[in-house]
Amino acid sequence: MKINNLMKQFNQMQSQMQNMQDQLAEEKINVSVGGGMINAVFNGKGEMMSIAIDPEVINPNDKDMLEDLIISAVNDGIEKSRKLAEDQTGKLLGGLSSMIPGLR
Repeated sequence: MKINNLMKQFNQMQSQMQNMQDQLAEEKINVSVGGGMINAVFNGKGEMMSIAIDPEVINPNDKDMLEDLIISAVNDGIEKSRKLAEDQTGKLLGGLSSMIPGLR
């Protein structure tokens, strides 16, 4: 009988994890670097959805600056997405300890 409850709880947790992944895919994280010269949008899964580059920053004689700004925007977006996912996972796993005995 306990194994049936455990399997039910596992299936419930699996469903909650899938819902969380679906929600993360819908989240929008806005990133701006270089005083607004580069703006990017990421989802909660760390995928870049869009990027906007101010034409003023596009200088063929200073491509290094543009590359650095893009790298900064991507890294910032990935980090914010990772933090959001960790927070959501923490909330889910926090409730898990009350569902399954022995995880406290």
